[in-house]
Amino acid sequence: MRVLVTGASGFVGSELTPALVRAGFDVRAASRRRTPVAEVPGIEWMKLPDLEYEVDWSPLLDGIEAVVHLAAIAHRTHADIGQYTRVNCLAATNLVKACAQRGIRRFVFVSSIGAQVGSAADYVVTEKHEPRPASAYDRAKLAAEEQVRATNVPFTILRPVIVYGPKARANIAAMMRIAMLPLPLPFAALKNRRSLLSIDNLVEAIIFCLKNPATANRTFIVSDGDAITLRDIIATLRGAAGRAPNMIWVPSGILKFVMLSLGRGRLWDRIGRDLVASSEELQQIGWRPLVDTRAGLEAMMREFLSQTK
Repeated sequence: MRVLVTGASGFVGSELTPALVRAGFDVRAASRRRTPVAEVPGIEWMKLPDLEYEVDWSPLLDGIEAVVHLAAIAHRTHADIGQYTRVNCLAATNLVKACAQRGIRRFVFVSSIGAQVGSAADYVVTEKHEPRPASAYDRAKLAAEEQVRATNVPFTILRPVIVYGPKARANIAAMMRIAMLPLPLPFAALKNRRSLLSIDNLVEAIIFCLKNPATANRTFIVSDGDAITLRDIIATLRGAAGRAPNMIWVPSGILKFVMLSLGRGRLWDRIGRDLVASSEELQQIGWRPLVDTRAGLEAMMREFLSQTK
């Protein structure tokens, strides 16, 4: 199968494209900039046009049988909310319509857990719950999902939770920097659990969906499967760096009060509340997360440290 991967230079795409080659796929990698991934044998690189404008997808889809659509604006603090609609929804809509015209055999759309739920939930989140996106980014992703389902292209929609790995940015990168601080951290009292997803597990999930007909026309949450507390995340990262956990006990109510007083309610949701998301539906078909969360966090931290020396 010849596969087009959009956003091939990004955090996920740069890991997915060589993995697809190893799995026996012919790969066309499309990205705004040429990166070392383009030089991997078995990968054909093509420039991805600016998705803020109308795109002629014909050259990118020529000879292609399946598409993995990753390209998107990933940072939710982006100033221009309209860009989320143009890039994360309208571009995806136009692409899947072009795929329908060409008879593409499978369209894998990598969405976000945010299309399902906001930053926290007081229940175990599954695909059966009504979607409640909380931000412009999340609403654009959900709208794109609806457009994908409306075509006659066999699709698979994946809703990954926060993805971690050595090249991760934003929240994961900030967490590694916090773990490296030579100070005690006030997280010992936090028992809330968060689902995470190893980049390796996400890559394997995408490949699994491309290969498995049982995933067609389905939507799946993807997570490592074992939720972990924030204090255990920090302790694991510090342990991988050869440090003691070094956390002090501050009642969660005090932390919540301080953050809400500072207008950081969404930050409190991320660090003080639960977000446990189940990947059971995908696992029932046969996918299994290969990387355990703690082992994945340790490996991420060790590689991060080796790259910063």
